[in-house]
Amino acid sequence: MKVLLRHLILCALPIVFGTGAGYGFVRVQGSCAAMVGLLLSAQCHARQRQYQLKVQLAGAGVGTVFAATLGSWLEHRRRRTVQQANPTGEVP
Repeated sequence: MKVLLRHLILCALPIVFGTGAGYGFVRVQGSCAAMVGLLLSAQCHARQRQYQLKVQLAGAGVGTVFAATLGSWLEHRRRRTVQQANPTGEVP
């Protein structure tokens, strides 16, 4: 059960990073009407959505790299612990 939970958390990291990046982008950006006025706000809104998607994709990419690094580190640590616990070389 512990291994399943660890894998589920590692798989959820890119989604969490992408969602967090998108949320951060929305919180930092102001409204289009306040930035450029009502006349150009429709064009600004479309461009803002494109930038938000790019930021979310970048966040998911960073989350994927982080999850892969963390997963390999955890697997290496587990393998080292198993080898130290069983010095005879027998498979448990």
